[in-house]
Amino acid sequence: MIRYSDEAIIEGLKLRHDDMIKYVYRELYPVIKNLIVSNSGTDEDAEDIFQDALVIVYKKGKDEELVLSSSFKTFFYSVCKNLWLQRLGKLKDIRQIFVEVEEPVTLPESITKEMYTVEDEKIKLYQKHFLSLGDDCQKVLRLFLRKISLREIAEIMGYKTEKYAKTRKYDCKEELKNRILNDPNYLNLIADD
Repeated sequence: MIRYSDEAIIEGLKLRHDDMIKYVYRELYPVIKNLIVSNSGTDEDAEDIFQDALVIVYKKGKDEELVLSSSFKTFFYSVCKNLWLQRLGKLKDIRQIFVEVEEPVTLPESITKEMYTVEDEKIKLYQKHFLSLGDDCQKVLRLFLRKISLREIAEIMGYKTEKYAKTRKYDCKEELKNRILNDPNYLNLIADD
């Protein structure tokens, strides 16, 4: 199978070469689809995000603004991730940022070691702070991540009202988010993106 250098990929996309577009799809679409579908998206969302990212790369390449500080795969993955987070409402819902904690996260082999390491560190950071929450908060958020209704959460947790379950879920989610955002490792990880 032919392998292209980052420069060849950018040049091929800039010139809209069909072979290069097909190559990028074959190499990167499964990774992007996994990212989107694992974070509340659909196959159609993945296609949209992938197309939008290709347009961004094309425009930046055409305007000579595209200077890579990482591999093309890492750059493209970051563009797609940022587009998806923007679409989700800029990190408003922790459920949409992270996949379920209890399930092991498997990333496709085509993700470079560098990308795997960064994503792995983000998951570890999330898990560290999730596990530092009280048992009550952990249980509420696990139920919420499983898409259990607020009414059912109230019943399971022994809360008197659905409204209290909603408030409790919000408070726990905010506490988790604040712990993550205030962790010095978080700043290092987002600086690497």
